[in-house]
Amino acid sequence: MAKGKFSGGMPGNMNNMLRQAQKMQQDMLKAQQELEEKEYEAAAGGGAVTVKVSGKKELIDVAISPDVVDPDDIEMLQDLIMAAVNEALRKAEESSAAELGKLTGGFSIPGLF
Repeated sequence: MAKGKFSGGMPGNMNNMLRQAQKMQQDMLKAQQELEEKEYEAAAGGGAVTVKVSGKKELIDVAISPDVVDPDDIEMLQDLIMAAVNEALRKAEESSAAELGKLTGGFSIPGLF
């Protein structure tokens, strides 16, 4: 039988690490919920098309200036909408990565961002 000081419980450092990991997990869940409630806005074509997306990366609003609506050039309007949506989604992604990065100290956790 091996002799030692291990009594079957976890050493103090391990307990402390587990508590820190649980706190970090709770903080990350809270941060993710807060990020999902935020809105991000972006425009294209000098403000001709403005969109808003949620932190859940869902499109929630599209505003189109009547000046940019040209029945003979639908492709331009489509391009402006795509550009504005992609920019708003990029803003949401950057904000999410920055906020969660603060909690993880830059350590990337697969599936989060």
